[in-house]
Amino acid sequence: MNEQKAYRVLLYYKYVHIENYEEFAAEHLQFCKELGLKGRILVAEEGINGTVSGTVEQTDAYMKHMHENPLFADLWFKIDEVDKHAFKKMFVRPKKELVTFRVEEELDPNQLTGKYLQPKEFYEMLQRDDVVVLDGRNDYEYDLGHFRNAIRPDVESFREFPEWIRKNFHQFKDKKVLTYCTGGIRCEKLTGFLLKEGFEDVYQLHGGIVTYGKDPEVKGQLFDGKCYVFDERISVPINQVENVVVSTCYHCGKPEDRYLNCANPECNLQHICCPECEIEHKRSCSKECEEHPRNRYVLEQAELAGAGK
Repeated sequence: MNEQKAYRVLLYYKYVHIENYEEFAAEHLQFCKELGLKGRILVAEEGINGTVSGTVEQTDAYMKHMHENPLFADLWFKIDEVDKHAFKKMFVRPKKELVTFRVEEELDPNQLTGKYLQPKEFYEMLQRDDVVVLDGRNDYEYDLGHFRNAIRPDVESFREFPEWIRKNFHQFKDKKVLTYCTGGIRCEKLTGFLLKEGFEDVYQLHGGIVTYGKDPEVKGQLFDGKCYVFDERISVPINQVENVVVSTCYHCGKPEDRYLNCANPECNLQHICCPECEIEHKRSCSKECEEHPRNRYVLEQAELAGAGK
């Protein structure tokens, strides 16, 4: 039996009306800091969306606190066990939208959203011939890992989806459309938008990729590569049955699934890089970044060399 790890990452969201959401955000930040959590939480009039890390005791206390609030009594937390904090700081930010979509029509997932599919149902639907699978994330997330045969959206941010769908996706109106994203929140809006655009048979993976990967029956099957996450882990494995690498090294092109931040602090470009090229290119995405005077990789190596004398 695996021993429980010392820390956890909690991923959650809920679309629910929050009055005085800016005031709530300020108070919630103070509470999280006092508790010792680290992470990123967005609060809007339409709800809450967060990823936080902390010890087992801290995360238990946070979940208890949230469930005691009538607004969040049924809040669903997706829990990952980890060895250490997945964030450096704690942020709670008020925003106009939980996920920036910027469409004129109102999209309230409590009123209109796609049909939910549990992991086993999604797995079975993936194998049908009459479905089309749409990745509801950004292109760089898809490149690291995705469901087999899913369509790659040519978008760098979620707000680009409406225009992309109108230009590139309307030929699939008569198909069953399966959508998925990391934890489920983006699909709540994306499927509602598809329904408003005239798509009739629209589904979403309930709980997203992270829930699918933990399902004891499905075991993450048919997801190739790794799942991009917005914390210091950068990626997490999903498929427990087979390890298929779908991405390639930014420099040499060989199969690889390690995302790194460029060592130039003024660049920070996330790029897929193999261990050999990380050394050769000083964890940098370009020659200019390799030669930057504050290149973190160069400074780290110099510090290590000095400590070894």
